[in-house]
Amino acid sequence: MVEVNWTENAINDLNDIGDFIAKDSIKYAELTVEKLFNATDILETNPLAGKIVIEFEDENLRELIRGNYRIVYYLVSDFLIDVITVQHCSMLISNSSAFKDT
Repeated sequence: MVEVNWTENAINDLNDIGDFIAKDSIKYAELTVEKLFNATDILETNPLAGKIVIEFEDENLRELIRGNYRIVYYLVSDFLIDVITVQHCSMLISNSSAFKDT
């Protein structure tokens, strides 16, 4: 079993997504954030479930696509995954604060 660790950056992304959606619908914001958060449950038993992030071509950097959102994660070890960022698919991943230093 692999531990899925949500980084501070990824949690902030979820909060930002929720805040944005809540301007129109608090209920839909809550459902969306919960859906995105729970989407990583599959990684506990299937860490390679996501596809490689093509912008970086690193086998350990992967993403799950859920609706209009990318959940980007890094395979730290055989026992640990870091969720790095969650962003709308229309955004360039290079615009994410998680990748500003790369």
